[in-house]
Amino acid sequence: MSEKLQKVLANSGHGSRREIEAIIQAGRISVDGKIATLGDRIEVTASTKVRIDGHVVAIREAEEDICRVLAYYKPEGELCTRKDPEGRPTVFDRLPKMRGARWIAVGRLDVNTSGLMLFTTDGELANRLMHPSREVEREYAVRVFGLVDEDKLKQLRKGVQLEDGMASFKTISFQGGEGINQWYNVTLTEGRNREVRRLWEAVDVQVSRLIRVRYGDLGLPKGLPRGGYTELELSAINYLRKLVDLAPETESKIPVERDRRRTKANQIRRAVKKHSQRPASRSPSRRTTQTKRG
Repeated sequence: MSEKLQKVLANSGHGSRREIEAIIQAGRISVDGKIATLGDRIEVTASTKVRIDGHVVAIREAEEDICRVLAYYKPEGELCTRKDPEGRPTVFDRLPKMRGARWIAVGRLDVNTSGLMLFTTDGELANRLMHPSREVEREYAVRVFGLVDEDKLKQLRKGVQLEDGMASFKTISFQGGEGINQWYNVTLTEGRNREVRRLWEAVDVQVSRLIRVRYGDLGLPKGLPRGGYTELELSAINYLRKLVDLAPETESKIPVERDRRRTKANQIRRAVKKHSQRPASRSPSRRTTQTKRG
């Protein structure tokens, strides 16, 4: 079955459909050696060769057309890149391998930040979730070092001028702590580089630990260790799709319940084995259920 070229490339993680349409119009994409034009349709087979700027790109085979989403607990120390020239660990190292498709990260976390990351096989879903216009809420647990008073909190809520424009937290809630080491939960609706850290630094407060605990209404899954992942059920996937105005999925790649429990247990055991657990530190409880905020 043939599909529009821009849809195939978007679903394979090479940009949004609108971005790919612009690349097609610029004559930068070819299919089996022929320059593509808007409106072209292709049938994805093992022999189909699609090139962008002369480089062959991976495209998804027809049987991989079902949208899949992983929730991953990123540890500190991992980079949000597919390969690192220095050989440092990346968030893609232990994700399950697929034939004819690839995992696409929904946003990034810096190397010193841990917590929830989402990965999907649907490039259009990933691009829409990341786009600032969608204003998908992210929540972070933050341990800060420094004097925090009501004036600073008001400033962080109202807005702070950063080098790339004004920024603010949507909400800030105190979670506990002693002395000048305190925990807060903060939310924002965009994903600028190091935005949480830079906001606190702008009011002379240092972030000593940062954990993303929620993306939209999806929290870190209960019992998931650092370096572990779990595949989301159809209801959670369709929640994300509805959030960005995409049609719901009707099928899932998740195994039947009994096999799924065994698979998930094996994933967690492997993750625990490969990741030495850090000593416990005082941190606020994080949301572990998919609840809707009022």
